[in-house]
Amino acid sequence: MEFSQYDIDSLLSITNRPELVFTEGRGMWMTDHRGKRYLDYLQGWAVNCLGHSPQCMLDALAEQAKKIINPSPAFYNEPSIRLASMLTANSCFDRVFFANSGAEANEGAIKLARKWGQKNRNSKGEARYEIITFDHSFHGRTLATMSASGKPGWDTIFAPQVPGFPKADLNDLASVEKLVTDRTVAVMLEPIQGEGGVIPATREFMQSLREFTKKRGLLLIVDEVQTGMGRTGELFAYQLSGIEPDIMTLGKGIGAGVPLAALLCREPFAVFEPGDQGGTYNGNPLMTAVGATVLETLLAPGFLAQVQESGRYLSAALLKLVAKHGLKGERGEGLLRALELGREIGPQIVERARALEPCGLLLNSPRPDLLRFMPALNVTHDEIDQMIAMLSDVIASFD
Repeated sequence: MEFSQYDIDSLLSITNRPELVFTEGRGMWMTDHRGKRYLDYLQGWAVNCLGHSPQCMLDALAEQAKKIINPSPAFYNEPSIRLASMLTANSCFDRVFFANSGAEANEGAIKLARKWGQKNRNSKGEARYEIITFDHSFHGRTLATMSASGKPGWDTIFAPQVPGFPKADLNDLASVEKLVTDRTVAVMLEPIQGEGGVIPATREFMQSLREFTKKRGLLLIVDEVQTGMGRTGELFAYQLSGIEPDIMTLGKGIGAGVPLAALLCREPFAVFEPGDQGGTYNGNPLMTAVGATVLETLLAPGFLAQVQESGRYLSAALLKLVAKHGLKGERGEGLLRALELGREIGPQIVERARALEPCGLLLNSPRPDLLRFMPALNVTHDEIDQMIAMLSDVIASFD
């Protein structure tokens, strides 16, 4: 079927899409409407943590769909109870609220922190509501999460912004300290800024920030929508620093491709009252059954160790590209990595890689001088080698 035969005019235009319609996916590969295959290093922006259409996920969907899909969040259902218990058993958190997207989970975290700030007022008796976030951060596309984000230009797109999100500099504790006022209730950050260019918060900064927030009576919120669920080689990225945050958000990988997210908190901060938070589809058994299967897979003996090993292998392979082509460097944790190009050719590389024949390569360039890699957590060495060979040919075309 030719692309021209698809009626795309009914779709609201929200991004510049290539003239491709993907029809199938399995593991690290997708196939388009013409039958061309693509090695996929986007995986839905780190969503498909087990690759496209993993069998365990298909089985969970089929089995649960035969039972019950959505009894309403006004009632308990078994898969959501099971997944919540698994999450709390494998983290420092005590309570879980399920949502449908990372942005929704982050919106919930903001609401929870502000609710806590109403119950724990400042010395003047005023509710605390300001949440310090960071330049170049990304927390979602709702009005509140866009306001919390430090993405350049987002302060004017849908102005006025939601107030209460002063911006600090990542890995600079002094920049956080100077923003604290008697209105401050929390600090919120991504352990690795994904959209910002795969910029990790250092272990030292995370530890110092945790100590500082405890000292000042502030909540520490970690946005692990992209870094959670094994992406960094630990189940959650906060574990890399040996700290315990107060609130965490998850998305993307927790559903392995289906709409599922989560807001987790420790018991002292579980201050929502009936009616404060909800959602028609939240915690439905079809999605949480998938989430439980995904988490079971990640917790299987040796799985996370293999993610760590694959991350080292990918890092070493990228460094070989750096040496071969005179690039700037690479960085990241686990299987969330970036190749620093040293020049602004990222978008052109993405275009040329996708157009490769007979197979294309799908890449992401969140900044013009950088490529981001988010493969499935079960990516093989052969699939890494194949990507590196394809990418090397594309980079060579610019020399």
